[in-house]
Amino acid sequence: MTKSSSRPKAAASDGAEPSYEQALDELERLVAAMEGQQLPLDQLLQSYKRGAELLALCRGRLQAVEQQVKLLDGAELKAWEGS
Repeated sequence: MTKSSSRPKAAASDGAEPSYEQALDELERLVAAMEGQQLPLDQLLQSYKRGAELLALCRGRLQAVEQQVKLLDGAELKAWEGS
């Protein structure tokens, strides 16, 4: 029986960080697996650690984008007026 990696192939193969979208997708898959399956304790711990890494990566990227938007918008975020 072979184990499959939960990391995106592109990110795992070249050592680069995944994109925000890849990280979010992997995080969602990890959460679903942790909630829906009876995982061995070691695998559960590894999934939790990877999830924490991905969450930190996503939060960091969102904060960086928010800072860029503030700079572009005169340091004042305006409420979105969606239709």
